Amino acid sequence: QVQAVESGGGLVQAGGSLRLSCVDSGPTISSYSMGWFRQAPGKEREFVAAIRWNGESTRYVDSVKGRFTISRDNAKNTVNLHMNSLKPEDTAVYYCVAVTDNLRGPYPQVSWGQGTQVTVSS
Repeated sequence: QVQAVESGGGLVQAGGSLRLSCVDSGPTISSYSMGWFRQAPGKEREFVAAIRWNGESTRYVDSVKGRFTISRDNAKNTVNLHMNSLKPEDTAVYYCVAVTDNLRGPYPQVSWGQGTQVTVSS
């Protein structure tokens, strides 16, 4: 089971950029498709982006298409989320977890970490 640790969040003005990183503290990430999810205050957790284990396929929620890019470096055991043109509605805690190979949802019995807070001011 992947035990991912997220980092890179912070406070940024609207229109700014951030890069979130996800590092595996246990078994290698390279064997798993990985995804980013986010949860804003008072809202349910939602899917943001995912990338297949071999990097050959990606998927994004419509609201971030053209602004966010998910990437991975299996040699470094990391998955990144590059976020550009940030909007106040992107404010949330962002989580990195293993997902199914069809990139449709979290891996069964996935373990959610602490996440990393992203705050976008207007």
